[in-house]
Amino acid sequence: MMKYTAIDLESYPRKKHFAYFKGLAYPYVGVTVNVEITDWLRVVRAQGYPFFLSFLYAATRAANSVPQFRQRISEDRIIEYEACSSSYTVALPDETYCYCEVACELPIGEFIAYAKDRQEQAAAAASVDDGADAQSLFFVSSLPWLTYTNLLQPVPVPADSNPRISWGKYFEDSHRVLMPVTVLCHHALVDGIHIHRFYENLQAQLADACKEMEQGEPHGR
Repeated sequence: MMKYTAIDLESYPRKKHFAYFKGLAYPYVGVTVNVEITDWLRVVRAQGYPFFLSFLYAATRAANSVPQFRQRISEDRIIEYEACSSSYTVALPDETYCYCEVACELPIGEFIAYAKDRQEQAAAAASVDDGADAQSLFFVSSLPWLTYTNLLQPVPVPADSNPRISWGKYFEDSHRVLMPVTVLCHHALVDGIHIHRFYENLQAQLADACKEMEQGEPHGR
């Protein structure tokens, strides 16, 4: 079970916002941003790192760096996890998918080896069960076939409060490489400023990952 603390709603500055958005039929806020990956992609290619897992590493660490992304609604209270893992979709040969759960505390080189092993296990099990501690997860998916400008995601009833992070096919624009990255969050917990911080931290994590990859041994060689 992931460790968490309960937030005191009496001193919580968004108490009224929490009560309002928690009562909505569709309480989510989402945005798609074209994230620049020019330098990061160059290093990934040069060092032989897998594209998806390397971006997942940066995205999960960026999400964990924003406290509101680690918060969840549990009955009528807010809890905040110390860290959250990601549950992402793995394509299967029959064109369906399964879920794979990974944490991102390791350095990127060690993470890639660990994540590849987890992915092989997940593909063999072919499960679409998020497990007993699903509330603690970030839900991650990708559409590597499409460069999109907007993405609508399915959500449950009643609403859950797990952030959803997705990305599509990257493209070139004026000598830059951009990729659409979508975030969907529960508005009772997350505002626009928090989403901005995620994207800001994502760019920082991509830059840090470049340094880690360049300083380490080329991967898979």
